[in-house]
Amino acid sequence: MAAATAAPTYRFAFITLDNYSMIALSSAIEPLRMANYLSGREVYQWSIVTLDGQPATASNGAYMLPTVSLDDIGPVNIAFVCGGIKVKEAITPALLAALRRLAQRHVPIGALCTGSYALAMAGVLEKHPVAIHWENMAGLLEEFPGIHVTEKLFSIGDDRYTCSGGIAPLDLMLHLIKDQLGPEIALAISEQFIVERVRDDNDRQRIPLQNQVGICQENLLKVAALMEANIEEPLSLDELSDEIGVSRRQIERLFKRYLNCVPTKYYLDLRLHRARTLLLQTSMSILEIAIACGFRTPPHFAKCYRDLFGYPPSGERGQKCRKPPFTPVPLLATPRAQARPSVDYYGNA
Repeated sequence: MAAATAAPTYRFAFITLDNYSMIALSSAIEPLRMANYLSGREVYQWSIVTLDGQPATASNGAYMLPTVSLDDIGPVNIAFVCGGIKVKEAITPALLAALRRLAQRHVPIGALCTGSYALAMAGVLEKHPVAIHWENMAGLLEEFPGIHVTEKLFSIGDDRYTCSGGIAPLDLMLHLIKDQLGPEIALAISEQFIVERVRDDNDRQRIPLQNQVGICQENLLKVAALMEANIEEPLSLDELSDEIGVSRRQIERLFKRYLNCVPTKYYLDLRLHRARTLLLQTSMSILEIAIACGFRTPPHFAKCYRDLFGYPPSGERGQKCRKPPFTPVPLLATPRAQARPSVDYYGNA
């Protein structure tokens, strides 16, 4: 009976490119290791991969052993491309061909940090929302205007799993682990790693506005700073105009040109994201949070919150109104699938 109800084993491949981000890769692997430890069985297996089996050097000069070739990894549930700095120099025609073969065989594909750039070049991201490190968003949009780039920490769309850099892969993996093994295991992992809050796919990267609009847009930066400093008592557009000494119409033009929205929408979203942070990180009541974020009545706050996030403020804490659980995909073989022992990145068989 125990064998019949045992959780399945999930196999991940991490395809490392030259100058890949070590923190992104480690943040993806460590939750899997801890899930195995806490569950008392090998639920997750993973391989560090390159095309030829020779270790790729990370941007910090280190590399991981053992590293196996892509053709030798056997069947996997997801293959992640791990990028870092100088990603375009690390992408080769052979890599692009290999990624296309994986997509043709319906192997789910993911990316960490700048690995999304490789997936875009391979042409396997059409109709999928794409997350990438904020420093690379503008370049990706410029070169691939048809791709839907999101500011979220990570994005899951059909059989594509893309993630920004830094420690965001930790959040992506905890999201998958929660859906595969249950919220108790995910919570226990976050406690082991002293993670205060597990972020989800509603969390955005904190992109410095200056990087979005450029340092020359001083008036726009001043308006945005005033908005952020006046959350509880929002300023009117006329008040913002008076504060920085430019016309209301000029402010509207700046927001439309550089942020593709009206100032009131930007301000409202800013207040709602502040409210979400307070819901997740404090014990303040919903009424207190509504007032702290400039909403005069709870019903108005709830409506605006639902319009942006898809569920009411109460659903944020109650874990209700969430998306359906992740459905595990079947194991799908790569070209030379063969039985081989599970090997972790410490070299343990």
